[in-house]
Amino acid sequence: MSNISIWLTPLWLLSLGATLGALILLVAWCLVWAANRKLGKEILAIVQEGILLPLSYVLLTLAVVAVVASPLMPVGRVWSSLVRLPSVGPVTFEMAVAPESTVEVPLSIRIDELQSYKFESSEDVAINIESDKGFIEPLLVVEGDQLYQWSPGSRIDRKFEKDIQTLYISNESGLPTVVKGSLQTDVELPEVHDMPIVAVSVVGLFIGYLLIYWLAPQVSVIATATAKEAISQPLYILLLAVGVFALVAYVFIPYNTFGEDVKMLKTSGMVTIKILAIIIALWTASVSVSEEIEGRTALTVLSKPVGRRQFILGKFLGIVWPILLIFIILGLLFLLTVSLKVVYDARESSKVTPDWQACYVEVVRIIPGLVLAFFEAVVIAAISVAISTRLSMLPNLVICGSIYVLGHLGPLIVNSAAGKIVFVRFIGQFISVLFPVLDHYEIEGAIAGARSVPPEYLLTAMLYSLLYCTAAMLLALFFFEDRDLA
Repeated sequence: MSNISIWLTPLWLLSLGATLGALILLVAWCLVWAANRKLGKEILAIVQEGILLPLSYVLLTLAVVAVVASPLMPVGRVWSSLVRLPSVGPVTFEMAVAPESTVEVPLSIRIDELQSYKFESSEDVAINIESDKGFIEPLLVVEGDQLYQWSPGSRIDRKFEKDIQTLYISNESGLPTVVKGSLQTDVELPEVHDMPIVAVSVVGLFIGYLLIYWLAPQVSVIATATAKEAISQPLYILLLAVGVFALVAYVFIPYNTFGEDVKMLKTSGMVTIKILAIIIALWTASVSVSEEIEGRTALTVLSKPVGRRQFILGKFLGIVWPILLIFIILGLLFLLTVSLKVVYDARESSKVTPDWQACYVEVVRIIPGLVLAFFEAVVIAAISVAISTRLSMLPNLVICGSIYVLGHLGPLIVNSAAGKIVFVRFIGQFISVLFPVLDHYEIEGAIAGARSVPPEYLLTAMLYSLLYCTAAMLLALFFFEDRDLA
C-alpha cells in the first residue's frame, strides 16, 4: 500500500477520462433541459430506468477516485500535457533551396516534446536554429542523397538542445536542392492521449443507448425489462462476486513463473471475465426466452402492439446490456489488479520498484483483449437466443457449450499436423464455416506478452461479430416466426 501512488495512477488517468465524458454528458443534458424541459425529463427517466443507471453509478465511483486520489497524482504534468495535445504530432516540410542561399522554415517545437526527426536532400546542406551560421558552425549537416535520422537510442546524438522557432537551411553548392524534413513531437506524458478516447467512449455509449431507445422504442422496452430481470437475478450477483474475488485473489497467487506472474494474471483474468459473461448470457437467454415461451408469458407480450421481431431483438439487446455491465465493472477491477500486480511482483522478486508508466503500459495492453472477449460473449449470446426459441435451458447449454469448443477447435484442426489429411482438413474447414471462429478473439498470448493489438484488428473483429450476430438473429426469427405460443 506504500506504493499506492504508483499502481493507482493508471486507473486514475482512465478515471479522469471517464469523468470528462460524464461532465460532457451532464453539460449537454443541462442544455437540453434549458431548451426543452420535457425532453430533459424524458432523458432523465430513460437513464433512471435502464442499464444507464448502474453505469452512472460506475462513472460516479470513477469520479470520486479521480478527485480523492488527485493529491497523490501528477496533476500539473497531466494538465499541461492535456492542454498541449492539439499542438503536437508530426511536422513535415519540403523546401526548395537555391544554389548558394539560405532559406528559413518557421516552426514552433518545444525541445522537451521532440521525439525524433529526419532530413534528406539531394545536395549537402547545413541546418541551424540560428541565422548566419551556415557551414561555418553547422548544427548538423545533411549529406546529399543520405538520410539523416535521429530517434531515442540512435548512434548519433540529438543536436537540438533548445526550442525550435526557425530552421535555417543553407545550400552552398552550385546546384539547387529540395530538402525534406519530418519532426515527430509528443507531450511530456503521452499517456494522456487515452483520456479523450475514454471520454468519447463514455459519451458514445450513452448517446448510442438513447438513439436505440428513440429509434426502436418497442425493442428498447423489452430490452430494458430483460436487462432488469437479468441484473436482479441472484446468479448475476453471485457471478459478479465470484469475479471480484477471483480477480483480487489472482494478485496474491504465486505462479512461480520467475518474474512472469503478470502475464499469467492477465491471461487468467481475461478468461475469467469472459467465462462469467458467457454463463450470464446463456442463463439469461434460457430464462427470458425459452421459459417465457413455455410459460406463455411471451404470448401475453405479443398480444400487445409488439411483433415477434421486436420481441427477439429486444431479448437479445436485453442480454447484451448486462454482459456489457459485467465487463465494465470487472474490467475496471481487472485493470487495477494488473497495475497492482506489476508493483507487487517487483517487490516479491526483490526488483526495483517500477514507475507508474510501466504499470500503465501493462494496463492499456489488456483493454483490447477485454473488447475482443466482449465480442465473443455477444456472439455466443446471439446463438443462445436463436436456440432458446426452440429448445429449453439444458439443450441450450449443451449446444452452446459444444459450439464454444468447436469454435476454438476448427482452426486448430486445420493448422495441426493432422490437418494435412484431406478429410480432417475438410472437417476443420467445415467447422470454421458453419460455426463462429472464436479463435479470432483469443489473443491472450499476444496481450500477455509485449505485443499490442492494432485498431484494425479490433475493427475487423467487430464487423465479423456484427455479421455473425445478424445471421444468428435471422435464424432466431426464422425459428420463432411459426412457433406455436399457445
